[in-house]
Amino acid sequence: MGQIVVFENITIDGVMQDPIGEESVGAFDWRDNLSAAANEEWIQRIVHDTRGVQALLFGRRTYEFFGPRYADGTSPVAELTRSIPKYVLSSTLTDPSWTNTTVLNGDAATEVAKLKAKIDGTIMIWASSLLVRELVGHDLIDEVRLVVFPLVIGHGTRLFSDTTDAKHWHLAATDTVEDLVYLTYRR
Repeated sequence: MGQIVVFENITIDGVMQDPIGEESVGAFDWRDNLSAAANEEWIQRIVHDTRGVQALLFGRRTYEFFGPRYADGTSPVAELTRSIPKYVLSSTLTDPSWTNTTVLNGDAATEVAKLKAKIDGTIMIWASSLLVRELVGHDLIDEVRLVVFPLVIGHGTRLFSDTTDAKHWHLAATDTVEDLVYLTYRR
């Protein structure tokens, strides 16, 4: 049976939208005040955490954000993700352009439960706040890895803004690189 691991970049106030400044929440890169070493470490963490996963899982909007950036890109993350099976939950996407992608178009909790039963190993979710919230509500997330950026933005999509029931997690690991904090929580 697989485990669902969420990898999120968030601000101190919990905003989790696009840290490179290409989407909504202000047109600035969250990494602007990081040193070159801290920025490189952030990229290496993404690569390290993605290496060895058996699948990537996305909501449609996040898939449409990452797909064009990584489908033909030459960055280490792009090269790594091409060979990993990708699953996207969507009722509207019919022709995925990113190689190795399967569209799941049923109920999110049902489809992810089936995927967890089918895949032995880690299924990683990047971003996909709506999907993450729904899966947390159905107790389908096993681990959350947060990269906390030293910013307070004050507005934007928060990772757990609509959670209705209390969910208890335990802190499994912490690390820091300059002003970045890496937190791992498990159910």
